[in-house]
Amino acid sequence: MKVTLIQSNIHWEDAKANREHLDLLLQRVPGDTDLVVLPEMFTTGFTMHAAGQSESMSGASLAWMKEKAASLDAAMVGSLIIREDDQYYNRLIWQMPDGATICYDKKHLFTYAREHETYTPGQRRIKVAYRGWDCLPLICYDLRFPVWSRNIDEYHLLIYVANWPQVRSHAWKTLLQARAIENQCYVLGVNRVGWDDSGHYYSGESCIIDYQGEIMATTKDDEDLLYADLDQEKLVHFRGQYAFLQDRDEFRLLG
Repeated sequence: MKVTLIQSNIHWEDAKANREHLDLLLQRVPGDTDLVVLPEMFTTGFTMHAAGQSESMSGASLAWMKEKAASLDAAMVGSLIIREDDQYYNRLIWQMPDGATICYDKKHLFTYAREHETYTPGQRRIKVAYRGWDCLPLICYDLRFPVWSRNIDEYHLLIYVANWPQVRSHAWKTLLQARAIENQCYVLGVNRVGWDDSGHYYSGESCIIDYQGEIMATTKDDEDLLYADLDQEKLVHFRGQYAFLQDRDEFRLLG
């Protein structure tokens, strides 16, 4: 599967400007890409002003994702602030090229930034079947909780969309590699760059990591696109040769 990660700056709380900016970056996506991944809250930045920045599931940003997925013939993945039944969610959207939409609501809300006071947590993981790949998409702070990412031979690809500040970038890079190694899967980590209006600096460092924890592609603190061609046959062969997942501790995830 061919993937493209878009590491972008984000205009603070300006969805229209961010969509227009991403229109320009999307022109660099190769025509044979299967999957395009955007950062967390890619239309607003990581804001707690949900009342003024949220959209419904019939809003302009989801419509934009549907249009782009269809025109690129590639799935579009990223998170938005969604309002539903008088609740606000940090919701990851997996937009299929055929118009189908799959959603995951962020489970682990970032209490350090009081995200839990504004947003409602999700309660379940989702596994997305896409073009022969089983994928688990998660959001930012979820990365710190390995049980929520745990692979029981359910998926080939783990995805994290994030707004992860530079001050904690060592944890970002280390944990992404740890998740790849312990779950014997490919990992995509997509972060933003630039400053937000809360005074946080984001250094990007998005990366594509293979099932052995080796970095296939990464970038620093500029806007950039990362590309990789993921090989499922090699992954399956590696798992067969080093069948570590079969020795895992048995327990059941409640979610």
